[in-house]
Amino acid sequence: MVSTNKKGSLVCVGVGMTMGSHLTPLSRNYIETADVVFSLMSDGIVEQWVETMNPDVRSLQPFYQEGTSRLISYQNMINAVLDEVRQGKNVVGAFYGHPGVFAMVTHKLIAQSKKEGFYCHMEAGISAEDCLIADLGIDPGRLGCQQYEASQFMFYRRTIDTAAYLILWQPGIAGDQSLARFATAESFRAVLVELLCEYYAKDHQVILYEAKTLAFNNPRIDTLPLGELAKATIHLHTTLVIPPSTQLVKNETLLAKLNALETLAQ
Repeated sequence: MVSTNKKGSLVCVGVGMTMGSHLTPLSRNYIETADVVFSLMSDGIVEQWVETMNPDVRSLQPFYQEGTSRLISYQNMINAVLDEVRQGKNVVGAFYGHPGVFAMVTHKLIAQSKKEGFYCHMEAGISAEDCLIADLGIDPGRLGCQQYEASQFMFYRRTIDTAAYLILWQPGIAGDQSLARFATAESFRAVLVELLCEYYAKDHQVILYEAKTLAFNNPRIDTLPLGELAKATIHLHTTLVIPPSTQLVKNETLLAKLNALETLAQ
């Protein structure tokens, strides 16, 4: 958090994933009392709900254009928000989920606002990861959990622990180097499957997950063999969850050292 006497402020809040049930009273108050609110929601109904909280809510969604690099879209969003802050207004950025999770715009907004001396901070929200943990009954502390953006996982060499959960975000645009697509073809996902098959068998059961955005809906939890993933229906907001395929192996050498220390401490 940065506090200065310079007029104008920015607060980035998260409304969570499910409309109405995830928004904290504090974040709602920020939205209601702001001079202007910029919103980026995953669902049109949720966007309309946010618009009921403040007379000046402006959607950032139109900045996304098929064929235009998301980096350009993000910069245009940043410019639009900061233009209002620089005019001395109390501005709120309201984002679906957690405003700091898979949200390059918010992190750049906070960094630039700090650099220019404006008051700014980020309020945590409930992310898709939080919903995933609850809906799938996963405890990251039991077996461990690794998470990557799907394309980044493909572009860089990673060491995968198959005794832990592997979560890949945004597999719907897996392999997109242009940053300008809203989806990639089956052939791109086939490359992802080929990479994953270096670690897992084709018949290993994986999960396609989508958090619910409306309370009366159900989350998407589809289980299928890894080998069928390329042909599956995958949206931009779909998450791929790969359960462990191997057992944890004890580090006997290290455990022996710890046992020796325990003996000395007695």
